[in-house]
Amino acid sequence: MSLAAYCVICWRRIGTSTPPPRSFTYWRQIRNIIKFTGSLILGGSLFLTYEVLALKKSLTLDTQVVEREKMKSYIYLHPGPLDKRENHGIACLARKELHKAVRKILAASAKILQSPFADTFSTVDIEDHECAMWLLLKKSKADERTARLEAVQEMSETHHWHDYQYRIIAQACDARTLIGLARSKESDLRFFLPPPPLPSLKEDSSIEEELRQLLASLPQTELDECIQYFTSLALSESSQSLAAQKGGLWCFGGNGLPYAESFGEVPSATVEMFCLEAIVKHSEIPTHCDKIEASGGLQLLQRLYQLHRDCPKVQRNIMRIIGNMALNEHLFSTIVHSGWVSIMAEALKSPHIMKSSHAARTLANLDRETVQERYQDGVYVLHPQYRTSQPIKADVLFIHGLMGAAFKTWRQQDSERILIEKALEDEDRYTTCWPKTWLARDCPALRIISVEYDTTLSDWRAGCPAERKTIAFRSNELLSKLRAAGVGDRPMIWISHSMGGLLVKKMLLEASQKPEMSPIISNTRGIIFYSVPHHGSHLAEYSVNIRYLLFPSLEVKELSKDLGIGELIPVDVNHLNICKPKKKEAFLYQRTLQFIRETLAKDLEK
Repeated sequence: MSLAAYCVICWRRIGTSTPPPRSFTYWRQIRNIIKFTGSLILGGSLFLTYEVLALKKSLTLDTQVVEREKMKSYIYLHPGPLDKRENHGIACLARKELHKAVRKILAASAKILQSPFADTFSTVDIEDHECAMWLLLKKSKADERTARLEAVQEMSETHHWHDYQYRIIAQACDARTLIGLARSKESDLRFFLPPPPLPSLKEDSSIEEELRQLLASLPQTELDECIQYFTSLALSESSQSLAAQKGGLWCFGGNGLPYAESFGEVPSATVEMFCLEAIVKHSEIPTHCDKIEASGGLQLLQRLYQLHRDCPKVQRNIMRIIGNMALNEHLFSTIVHSGWVSIMAEALKSPHIMKSSHAARTLANLDRETVQERYQDGVYVLHPQYRTSQPIKADVLFIHGLMGAAFKTWRQQDSERILIEKALEDEDRYTTCWPKTWLARDCPALRIISVEYDTTLSDWRAGCPAERKTIAFRSNELLSKLRAAGVGDRPMIWISHSMGGLLVKKMLLEASQKPEMSPIISNTRGIIFYSVPHHGSHLAEYSVNIRYLLFPSLEVKELSKDLGIGELIPVDVNHLNICKPKKKEAFLYQRTLQFIRETLAKDLEK
């Protein structure tokens, strides 16, 4: 305004004054023009300088971080509070447009004139191919859940970025986004940083000794007799091993049985297994999980996991412990920061069913964004193990029998001795778990759950109360776990083998007597029994609306006659192989698939 007023006054003076000599008037006009243009240039320069400084301030990045980014390293973000009032209004929009124009002018001048601004603004400015990455990162932290899910899905489907771009996302994303990427099937493993360095072991200490100290530090309260027995036996066996390390003989069994060997032949992995089995039981108690975390258990278990990469049993128990700890939301951040999400993301992509299923359980318990169910120890989702847009309309539960397991019971019949390495090349030709491969592909709208419970009669159970071995105790324990996993909220079918069928019948009987378990009864649509000795039980007493399909094996064929309910299909297969089809086209699998489709036809059409 002052500049305009000054110009008007000057022109008025020129217009009202008496005409001076022509030569004087000429130089006076030139002087006035110089004053006008000089003022205009000075004011414009000040204005541009202010806007450039404002633009530079709005794009604040640590210069050392920028240099690291140019070397394909990580970018560390320091988020600051934003005033939402600054993001609205005409003035804000005008400044944004002006900043864009100035940025383009400076970039063009840097290229054409090679001005001093070239180096500075080439590092601060974001390249066009990187804009999508930063926009997705911002979208992943949006307030709306739908926007966050879309951002994670778009990130997981991106495969053309450079290594450093994946690392930027890994460094800058929050825990919620990281867990979502871990549960996305197409995610690149470069999204996940390696776990942080582990603390060194104490002097004159071994990993077995520290594991024993961790077990000994756990509270002995809130324990039943069985867990107390586990703990005392593990401490006893590990103390003998540690004593053997200092010289003498090592005797496995605790009471001089069954053999003694020199320390050079001590199976340390066996001693560690005793401690891990006991810690698994402790991790089922939330307060004990807090103690494990406070004692550095997450780092110790990670060291043990890396040390025993070739020992699936050790890794299995470690993943069981982490999966149990993931049931406690206040431990989420500690689990993420200790690097376990990166380990689980890699394990989830493993071709080995046991490893991938344990990782899927842990990540599902961590993913509160899309999973509301809680998967306790022994409840494993075979499908879907990743986030999916496919709506789940029904559940199918697999219950193994005596000496069985959640995965090996349901493998393909391996009489032809097909090697696992060859099986991994073609799951249609051979599968280690047909519910996960064949059934999931034929019925993608199903949630397929396999249950594992202890059926062994080893020394580990010798000191446990006798009632823990009964079907009644196991049925009550499994019912509570299945209900926590959301079983009963959808239509469902039970598929059981051997003693698992007796357990299913006992669970249904127990559920019918408990009002809180009534959804399990009302939503059960059918049951398939593989070689289940019914002993003349009247299955109709559970529900008149349930369909039954019975496959008696050669051993139990006589026990399955004249039940008066369901479809009885005798097959000439032995007790162990009746739940293991030879191939996908085999009658056992095709008839099972037909029963599932017919029983759930109305539910799957909704």
